[in-house]
Amino acid sequence: MKTLIIYTHPNHKSLSYSFLQKIINGSSENPSIKEVQVVDLYKEEFNPILVFNESKRRRDMHRDPTLEKYRKQINWADKIVFVYPIWWGRPPAMLMGYIDQLFAANFAYRDKKGLLPEGLLKGKSVVCVSTMKGPTNYPLLWLNNAHKTLMKRALFNFVGIKKVKFFEFGNMESPKGKQAEKLDAVFRYFKKIDR
Repeated sequence: MKTLIIYTHPNHKSLSYSFLQKIINGSSENPSIKEVQVVDLYKEEFNPILVFNESKRRRDMHRDPTLEKYRKQINWADKIVFVYPIWWGRPPAMLMGYIDQLFAANFAYRDKKGLLPEGLLKGKSVVCVSTMKGPTNYPLLWLNNAHKTLMKRALFNFVGIKKVKFFEFGNMESPKGKQAEKLDAVFRYFKKIDR
């Protein structure tokens, strides 16, 4: 299994970075995971801003040469892991800009007759590891589960990815947040998964 990790946090001393390290460590002890690539969007200074004009058209985004490296990584991966904080009930703008540009028509999906498109990323699986300051049940009770709905239904299912696992950790700025326990749970998950 080839695993691509998309890390989205500007601070390498953050809890999100600790989760990234646990994912890498668990993956390195898993005989089913043969290769791991990490994309650190802030470190790479990924440009999340969409630009459309006379020379850069939306319908050509799937061929944008500046994004070729990232398209190859997505095609290469069997499993895609997203590591990010939840800010204002959703992933950071940096990650959304990556998604806007990479999950483009004729790369991630193809329009066809009917209500839904053809997902072109079938066979891949996704894991989302996210942290937030608020309580764990806040997105479910207050935001009607908007974060998971956005990621699973509006994005991953749309492009053909049906297997999606969430680790959504709340109370992460609290001394009672059980951070070590949650870091260990993620480490153990990546140490054992086989698909």
